[in-house]
Amino acid sequence: MTTRIGRAAIERTYRLIAPYIRVTPVVETSGADFGLAAFPLALKLELFQHAGSFKTRGAFTNLLTRVVPAAGVVAASGGNHGAAVAYAAMRLGVKACIFVPTVSSPAKVSRIRSYGADLVVTGDRYADALAASEIRAAESGALSVHAFDQGETLLGQGTLALELARQAPALDTLLVSVGGGGLIGGIAAWCGGRPRVIGVEPEAAPTLSRALEAGRPVDAPAGGLAADSLAPRRVGELMFPIAQAHIARVLLVSDTAIRGAQDALWATLRVVAEPGGAAAFSALLSGAYAPASGERVGVVISGGNTTAVDFAR
Repeated sequence: MTTRIGRAAIERTYRLIAPYIRVTPVVETSGADFGLAAFPLALKLELFQHAGSFKTRGAFTNLLTRVVPAAGVVAASGGNHGAAVAYAAMRLGVKACIFVPTVSSPAKVSRIRSYGADLVVTGDRYADALAASEIRAAESGALSVHAFDQGETLLGQGTLALELARQAPALDTLLVSVGGGGLIGGIAAWCGGRPRVIGVEPEAAPTLSRALEAGRPVDAPAGGLAADSLAPRRVGELMFPIAQAHIARVLLVSDTAIRGAQDALWATLRVVAEPGGAAAFSALLSGAYAPASGERVGVVISGGNTTAVDFAR
């Protein structure tokens, strides 16, 4: 499967899903706007994607390229993938059943319900919801849509990098958050080392860091502030060889740094990012990544499904 996750396949995927997704904006700014050195900074605002995150790209790729039975689709998710699959299923007239753990945020649960999917809340973490979803898929005959360890999912997420290359073609470095690795795997497959791709994951959920140390995907802690999007216990098998070949480094950031990045994005740009969506940006603000003079840095702000802003208050 990994041999076909490359630029040609990602280009074909983009042409297929383009009618169903948004071209999300890029904000060109400067590190100086955030109290850092004055380096060029491009923020890819994928929180403006349908269903509030990049996951919609992979969801449509799965539903448009695989045979969906009458029983529909089943997905397990920390929240964003579930919302994306539910949205794609609604648009395409497909039944959907979504399993999420109790850690899933109210904003994500609300989105899933709003798209008309059947929702099952079970277990404390993503791995628990995944196990329950696999039982449902086997019993019902529904198509299982994996959040990250599926070739079609990787291809869909890789379309973000294709889009960004057109919007900000001169980047030197791209910072991307890591959970199960579907997003960074697809992006790295497109980039192939240019721009340099750097992963950012929470200290409380070091899935890719542990895998690279071990030379294979292994279980890691699954907690922290971003546990509903960046804590799947281990990275995907399909993305791992891509990571070994094309990801330059993986950085760890604290929950405090992630929360600080959320605050800074809101205060400076009025961008509302969920913890997982702000994790990559936190590497810059915390000093975990320090760009060289004049280095052109891109950051994927991957999702915005949060109740942090409440206009009813």
